[in-house]
Amino acid sequence: MTISGRVPLLVLLGFAAVLVRPTGSTVWLWLVLVLVLCGVDLLLAPRPTSLCLARRPVGTVRQGEPIESLLAVDNTSTRTVRGVVRDAWQPTAGATSNRHRIRLGPGDRAALVTPLLPRRRGDLHALGVTLRLRGPLGLVARQRTIAVPGTVRSLPPFDSRKHLPSRLARLRDLDGRSAVRVRGQGTEFDSLREYVRGDDVRSIDWRASARTPHVVVRTWQPERDRRVVLVLDTSRTSAGRVEDVPRLDSAMDAALLLAALAARAGDRIDFVAGDRRVRSRLRSAGAREVSARLQDAMADLEPVIAEADWDALAGAVQGLGRQRALVVLLTPLEPSAIEEGLLTVLPALTRHHRVVLASVRDPELDRLASTRDTIDEVYDAAAAEQSGSRRRRTSELLTKLGVDVVDADAERLPPALADHYLSLKARGLL
Repeated sequence: MTISGRVPLLVLLGFAAVLVRPTGSTVWLWLVLVLVLCGVDLLLAPRPTSLCLARRPVGTVRQGEPIESLLAVDNTSTRTVRGVVRDAWQPTAGATSNRHRIRLGPGDRAALVTPLLPRRRGDLHALGVTLRLRGPLGLVARQRTIAVPGTVRSLPPFDSRKHLPSRLARLRDLDGRSAVRVRGQGTEFDSLREYVRGDDVRSIDWRASARTPHVVVRTWQPERDRRVVLVLDTSRTSAGRVEDVPRLDSAMDAALLLAALAARAGDRIDFVAGDRRVRSRLRSAGAREVSARLQDAMADLEPVIAEADWDALAGAVQGLGRQRALVVLLTPLEPSAIEEGLLTVLPALTRHHRVVLASVRDPELDRLASTRDTIDEVYDAAAAEQSGSRRRRTSELLTKLGVDVVDADAERLPPALADHYLSLKARGLL
């Protein structure tokens, strides 16, 4: 039961009666009158059980994009129901305007719409529907919270998809949908055509040229049906925030862009995520479903405050198949974590696969290193320079081991990783 603002006002009106008859009995008589009116109003108030509640499934949405929850309310009683319905969700679901005033006659139905704006990934749940039904006098109301299950699945936002059209245009140039053809080690033969000035003489097909009056050259197109394995690090290093965005979320964004591009290139996408154990695994997603399946697989992933077990992650990669693949390690370029864990498994990976390490770089280090106006800033700059020097040494060590390093800030990492993939594709190195 709850009381409305009318009850205190009604009590204050008793001062008029006290002024007319200033005795203690007048005060008590007025208070009893207020209590009687509240009791009668409570008895006449409709019960919350007279309403039937049902929620339409909400579905899925990308983080940061709006969606609506629809709650159907049916009055199954023979009385008119007035009151307020509050559709409560967990805070990260971003529910707004979730208090709805209702007035339903006998047998009437209302559809209550609550806007949602998810602020985090994963399954976000409804907490309950609170009904506050007033009596005819509007003094008191019956209140009850009823569990009406509801879930919205919030997927990674995939902000980097804005870079996909330009990279697909470059891909069309590579795979022969335009007039451009490439030649390189490991590429597939496409067709024969007449030699023109500027063609590589090594591409001349002398046998075919002997059968025609013209010199003929071979044209090539990048190999298709390659394997791309995305390995997402969810250990403690991925929990760090760069410009108020977790490194894990930025790595997901880069992985989604690369997966969408590689799938359109005809390559097969495998996905592994984990820290001290494998948290998620996805096998060979095709071009049409790769983005949706990857986003769904990433939705529930959160950083774990533990060191990454790279032996387990490398074993999961090997378990996906022995065919040579492009293995992309989405992990921060943190010298201590790499030297203590990743370096031991790299020789086995580079022996069978092409390995790329993609890391989210913090631009704050560059800002600190370049600002030296005060003594405190000088110390900060020295620390930033030392950290940058360690990162560069680690990057050089990885390069010597045959690992390509792509280190860029959160905004530039997705297109930089996609460009590196296209470069490998153009050179026939996949």
